[in-house]
Amino acid sequence: MKRADFRPSPVAVARRVGDRTVVLVRELRATPEKIWVALTDPAMLKHWSPFDASRDLSTLGPATLTQADASQQELPAVVRVANPPTLLEYTWDTDLVRWELEALPDGRTRLTLTHTLDPAWISRVAAGWHVCIDQMQAALDGDPVERIVGDDAKAHGWGQLANDYAAMLGVPPPDAEGVT
Repeated sequence: MKRADFRPSPVAVARRVGDRTVVLVRELRATPEKIWVALTDPAMLKHWSPFDASRDLSTLGPATLTQADASQQELPAVVRVANPPTLLEYTWDTDLVRWELEALPDGRTRLTLTHTLDPAWISRVAAGWHVCIDQMQAALDGDPVERIVGDDAKAHGWGQLANDYAAMLGVPPPDAEGVT
């Protein structure tokens, strides 16, 4: 798919847990084993993730996650749980990211992403992961899109997603907070 043609899917099921945690639930057209590789293999992460990983994330221990946006900021990470192909959990600087994969009878997978972070960023992060997961699905479908992250996401539906998630999650929209 050409990057210019990319448009995100409609908002997904999302909820807040307390003030600092957002949970996104998506159903993907791939098995947990294929999604596991997309979540952990640095070569696959380059198709969809907001970061590049210094190593394969399928084993426990420290790693460096480098922002894939213009900042190229390197942030420390620690893989805390790696139970292929059902559970991956790691820190990302001060955030905690948890991916749960549940096989569905029809060969698809229910992906549950739980991200604990600064509460001011909840709707932005939900929208960002939404765009990333759509790109992951395209890559898993064999039709990868040139990675869309950071400010580039604004040209691909991120703003509307962020506003929709803000309404769904009961938080102020990004523009109301004075940060885009």
